[in-house]
Amino acid sequence: MTDQMRAWMHRAYGPATGTALEQVPVPVPRSGEVLLRMTATSLNAGDVRLMLGDPLLVRPIFGLTRPKHPIRGMDAVGTVVATGPDVIGIEVGDEVVGELQGGGGLGEYACVPAKRVVPFPPGVEETVAVTLPVAGGTAWQALDLAGVGIRSRNPRVLVIGASGGVGTFAVQFAVLRGAEVWASCSAQNAGLVEGLGAVRTFDHRREPLSTLPSGRFDAIIDIAGGIGLRELRRLAAPEGAVVLVTGDGGHVLGPIPRMIKAALLSLGRGARIRSLAAVPRPEVVTKMLELLAEGRFAPVIEHEYPFAAGGAALARIEAGHVVGKLVVRVG
Repeated sequence: MTDQMRAWMHRAYGPATGTALEQVPVPVPRSGEVLLRMTATSLNAGDVRLMLGDPLLVRPIFGLTRPKHPIRGMDAVGTVVATGPDVIGIEVGDEVVGELQGGGGLGEYACVPAKRVVPFPPGVEETVAVTLPVAGGTAWQALDLAGVGIRSRNPRVLVIGASGGVGTFAVQFAVLRGAEVWASCSAQNAGLVEGLGAVRTFDHRREPLSTLPSGRFDAIIDIAGGIGLRELRRLAAPEGAVVLVTGDGGHVLGPIPRMIKAALLSLGRGARIRSLAAVPRPEVVTKMLELLAEGRFAPVIEHEYPFAAGGAALARIEAGHVVGKLVVRVG
């Protein structure tokens, strides 16, 4: 195996224009890690935040003056080509899917903790499965936090920001859990979102939520942000829940002020407002892969890029308003 690889490097905080394709050393797996020869990665809104170093609150963790992980891409499908010490249950030659730690997907090789990956099932396209770990996992955990399919049967769920990566999964997973789904998205994406199972779509930027009656929804999944917390709580049933997926915060503190306000509002009677901090959940990825193999849902992919256009893929996700997911085929 070569000791050099190509990777899209972003060595300083800033826009995607600062990304360049370079030759860099192949990473070496540490204890508990495996080295993947990458097949594909998909990009997420979180990649943009890490690329920009926004909010400033995250920089002590991800790099004060420049990114600790200069290669973006957190979703991964690849083949194990080496293992570090103390790796059990994964062998060289296994094809796996999972979430990288800090990034690395836009490189030809990437290291990942073995506990973050799961075996790749037969009969599933790599470029489809790679959309699942971050965006699909976030949608799944948001619905769990809201109690959809857990606390009540046939709940009514509102998904705000339904046409993006997380939103398209949230609509489909809520339907799979027996929910009646209402969804907010732009008019041009209404047909797509209805095709995913939403019974009603509207654009909350043009049709104010104030026109909807109070207490209408058992769960509200807010992905888009920009809506007052009191208005979201008004729309939720007294025993319902509002889950905030978006930080919707400023350049310095990010989501913290809104999270504090949500916690304070939830002290009284009525619906609870909860802020989601999604984490890697390999068991959820396994379940999503099973449902995907059964044809129970279909990830929405706006565009698939070749590896040579990795910088263009980053620029597209930075521009915003992506419908579904962006995938970069690496191998």
